[in-house]
Amino acid sequence: MDHRGQFTGERRSFIDRMLAAAKLDPSVFNEVEHDLSATGQAAGVVCMAAVASALGGLEASGINVVVGLVASLLGWLLWAGVTYLVGDKLLGGTASWGELLRTLGFAQAPGVLYVAAALPLIGWLARAVVGVWILFAGIVAIREALDFSTGRAVLTALIGWFFLIILSLLFVIPAAVSG
Repeated sequence: MDHRGQFTGERRSFIDRMLAAAKLDPSVFNEVEHDLSATGQAAGVVCMAAVASALGGLEASGINVVVGLVASLLGWLLWAGVTYLVGDKLLGGTASWGELLRTLGFAQAPGVLYVAAALPLIGWLARAVVGVWILFAGIVAIREALDFSTGRAVLTALIGWFFLIILSLLFVIPAAVSG
C-alpha cells in the first residue's frame, strides 16, 4: 500500500478477482480489502448477482430487475454495516466499513450462477447451493478483512444474516404485502 492506503501490489483483473472469490481464495479478499479503487468493482459484482437472480427467477421484467438491484445494493450496504458493528466494534476486529464493503461485495461472486435457478426441476437446488456458497465466501471475506479466526467470522456472519432477516421481516415483507 502507498501512503494514501491505496493498494500497490500486483492486481488481478476484475474477472480474475471474481473467480478467485468464488473459489474462496483468501488472498483475493486481502487484495480487495486494501484496494480503495475496488469498491466500484465490488458494487459491480453485487449488481451482476442481482441481475442473475432476477433472470434465474424468470422475473426479468424491467421493474423487477431495478427493484432487485436496489434491494441487493441496500442489502450489501446493510450487511457490511452490521458486520462492521458486530465484528469490529463488538468482537474486536480490525477492518473499516469500506474494507468490509469491498470484501463482502466480492463474496457475492458466486451469485452470477443464480441464473441456473431457471432450470426446470433443479432450479431450487441451484438457488440453495449458490446461497450457501455466498455465505461461505462471506465468512472467508469477514475472516480476512477483520483478521479473525474462522469461528469468529462464522459468528459475525450469522449475527449479520440474522439481523438482516429480522429487518426483512419487520420492514420489507409488510411493505410488499401492503403494496
